[in-house]
Amino acid sequence: MKVVVLVGGVGGARFLLGVKAALGLPAVGEPAEPSEHEITAVVNVGDDVWMHGLRVCPDLDTCMYTLGGGVDSAKGWGRVDETWSVKEELAAYGVEPSWFGLGDRDIATHLVRSRMLRAGYSLTAVTEALCDRWKPGVRLLPVTDERLETHVAIDDPDSGDPRAVHFQEWWVRHRAEPTAHAFVPVGASEAKPTPAVLDALEQADVVLVAPSNPVVSIGTLLAVPGFRDALRATSAPVVGLSPIVGGRPLRGMADACLAGIGVDSTAEAVGRHYGSRRDSDGILDGWLVHTGDRAEVPGVRVRAVPLLMSDVDATAAMARAAFDLAREGR
Repeated sequence: MKVVVLVGGVGGARFLLGVKAALGLPAVGEPAEPSEHEITAVVNVGDDVWMHGLRVCPDLDTCMYTLGGGVDSAKGWGRVDETWSVKEELAAYGVEPSWFGLGDRDIATHLVRSRMLRAGYSLTAVTEALCDRWKPGVRLLPVTDERLETHVAIDDPDSGDPRAVHFQEWWVRHRAEPTAHAFVPVGASEAKPTPAVLDALEQADVVLVAPSNPVVSIGTLLAVPGFRDALRATSAPVVGLSPIVGGRPLRGMADACLAGIGVDSTAEAVGRHYGSRRDSDGILDGWLVHTGDRAEVPGVRVRAVPLLMSDVDATAAMARAAFDLAREGR
């Protein structure tokens, strides 16, 4: 089976562990023998940022470290056994931004990526090269090779004046506390899905929309011209999993993002936000919500199953439920 999964960072990475396990693959690393299954993750790049002269790709790296066994599992991101000498030295020099820290081990990844990008390699090629070390057992594809960054329109916390900041500044520095008036995928109008992404969607047997942030992860993928059309055109059923359980996000501050675009933090509201592929621009054939939640999404088959990613087994059960719902559609 060829499975394509649309993902963001921490939640998407953990969901991929379950997808692998559901297909009988080791959750971490590659199988000892070649598998008949093929998993491709199309990854958000809107969180990417230049920091201290280095290109940082948080979602790609979180997926790579998680699936390759190098992630700090307590935080869900960054490297395990990380040290922070460079961050401390930068602070001693008074270098800004001080609110965004890069660990010493993590910096090595960003150095390799930045060097290759400056040498003319595409982000897709760079990601493949980095994954050659980590062996994630999943093909990780950035949605686009063009520069694409999510910015957030807010009122400045100090002056109150309207301004736009990079998503990382709003999310990390301000903890998403200033009200978001709009999310702008800067560069999206000039971006396009990579040929590898379009090919993966065309050949997929099933497409899963991970329980990632609907606005700044999945929403950024959909903002790339041509991506939504390719997703709607695939012959594979598209099944999404709600990131909202009992009116609260599974992880992070997705509710603050949803409020910024006028969508309620409910499984039904997010499902309706994605919409049905039977409509003019919707993307879903099936929608999984958590047990006890209710949702009516016109044109979409809805099922309630446990959606708490408490461990790999529970997450694998979620993936199997998504596969079952996809088969119903066929």
